[in-house]
Amino acid sequence: MEIRLQPEKEAQLAQIAAQRGLKTDELAQQVLSRYLEDDSHFIEAVNLGLAAADRGEFVEHGEVWAKIQQILRP
Repeated sequence: MEIRLQPEKEAQLAQIAAQRGLKTDELAQQVLSRYLEDDSHFIEAVNLGLAAADRGEFVEHGEVWAKIQQILRP
């Protein structure tokens, strides 16, 4: 698979790769792997939340806001 990048994006990728002592394609592989892993975890978390809501397991808006305020209080 080939991916075409805008020249400024390609230059930025090359600069970051050089700073990390990597080849440009190695850095691109790392970035893509991290993105796919993060995206997969996010989708899994959303699905778990939706399943919990379907079972009636959720917290009311007021409870969430009260907890946030408690956390933010000095």
